[in-house]
Amino acid sequence: MEHLSSVPPRRGLIIFLNGTSSSGKSSIAAELLRVLDEPYFHMSADMFHAIRSRREFPADRLDEILHRTWMGFHRAVAGMAAAGNNVIVDHVLSSDWRLTDCLALFDPRDVVLVGVRCPLAELERRERERGDRPGGLAARQSKQVHAHGVYDIECDTSRADAVECAQLIRDFLPGRPRPTAFERLRAHR
Repeated sequence: MEHLSSVPPRRGLIIFLNGTSSSGKSSIAAELLRVLDEPYFHMSADMFHAIRSRREFPADRLDEILHRTWMGFHRAVAGMAAAGNNVIVDHVLSSDWRLTDCLALFDPRDVVLVGVRCPLAELERRERERGDRPGGLAARQSKQVHAHGVYDIECDTSRADAVECAQLIRDFLPGRPRPTAFERLRAHR
């Protein structure tokens, strides 16, 4: 068994995909796993919600449970990156506190913030087609999800498919500019 001291220290890169539900983040993440040379982990809030117990909880506890789930998700991502793992984050910054929490936890030099955009009419069509999301979820999220307005790179999934978006992001990584979007956002908060 290898000793921990034989693993060279490094910081992991976080590719942070932010967009509404049904915008195509998970599809882009799956393609990124395929096209990136380094090993990456795809981590999504949906994954964390899926591993929570399935029993019904009182409505007055739901907000607290969801809030703690998101906080745990952020800390799990931060822990993976701090251990030197590269992470693709599939996220919805539909509440300002989520961005604030991530800005406090992640090394801003190691985050590539990707805006995943899609026109509302197309989001609504995708929601109807999926059938597994509450109607109007993307519309409710779209009011806040891009409100911070700063990205390292953006893609529009109504104009480019997941493969094209993943290739665009992959090609952006080697020459990504500084300061990063996370550095600029942290400096303004």
